Amino acid sequence: MQELSEGCVLCHQGAKMVLFLTGRCPRSCWYCPISGERRGRDVAYANDRRIESDADLIEEGRIMSALGTGVTGGEPLIVMDLLVHYCSLLKSEFGEEHHIHLYTGKVPSPEELQQLQGLVDEIRLHPPHECWPEIMHSAYIPAIRAAKELGFVVGIEVPSLPGLEDLIPVLPLLDFLNINELEWSETNAQSMRSLGYDLEDSYHNAVGGARAWADAILAFDRVHWCSSVFKDSVQLRERLKRIARNTARDFDEITEDGTVVYGVWEPSGQDIPLDQDLYEEVGDQLHMAWWLLAEHAERLQGTKYVVERYPNGGMVVEVTPL
Repeated sequence: MQELSEGCVLCHQGAKMVLFLTGRCPRSCWYCPISGERRGRDVAYANDRRIESDADLIEEGRIMSALGTGVTGGEPLIVMDLLVHYCSLLKSEFGEEHHIHLYTGKVPSPEELQQLQGLVDEIRLHPPHECWPEIMHSAYIPAIRAAKELGFVVGIEVPSLPGLEDLIPVLPLLDFLNINELEWSETNAQSMRSLGYDLEDSYHNAVGGARAWADAILAFDRVHWCSSVFKDSVQLRERLKRIARNTARDFDEITEDGTVVYGVWEPSGQDIPLDQDLYEEVGDQLHMAWWLLAEHAERLQGTKYVVERYPNGGMVVEVTPL
């Protein structure tokens, strides 16, 4: 494996917060996987938390002990003032060593690069698919050179599509080139079907044949492959573990996948035959260690079940009645 960029190393550790800056974008790439909930809308998220204030962003970073942030969209450069504000805020709160990488499909202007100098550490350019055959004659080339002269680490990050070999000539100018396995989503499914693509299997979002399109270019230095399975099962899991370690209650069990498991009892008016320090009252429910609930289930009247969910009150994965 080739040496990864610092942004990728932190992603592997689950230590990168994802800052989704806007759902608006001047392009309409057919393969874009952004959800209908975010696409085209001026909304911002830190991981899955909607950002309503600066405090939301900082709290999410602290909850996961973020060592860096990946800024994405939509197109972040079309909300330049917000981009500069949030990057400045992150560097101020978490220190200059807080690593920030930026995804952009837009060719950054010299003025934009100067505004981002000292705030963004790594720029990841996304030339649209139709631009690849003429990449060396495009505006991306002078932008890459200008960014490197200003001290940015510069790479290209694209999905695995036919024609990746067209990007081989630009490799000597880059610090890295990342290829993300092409993924199926609700918003690009129609385009995928119209092109005759299908899912590789019934367990993941990867598109069949996408890995083969990258074979030729993966033989070169500085080129890295990021699979759909890795993003789903490794990167997300490690991020969840970091959040769980910071937010789990004493009785929550943290799983290998970074989810938390606990017991829920909805009593039916009976006295509570448990020491008060063994449970937590949450509305009409009592939360406790799942094994404690299972041990006493027969003598506890009412509804009883075990919950597995993402940490910090996140999505429920499974509910098992007792």
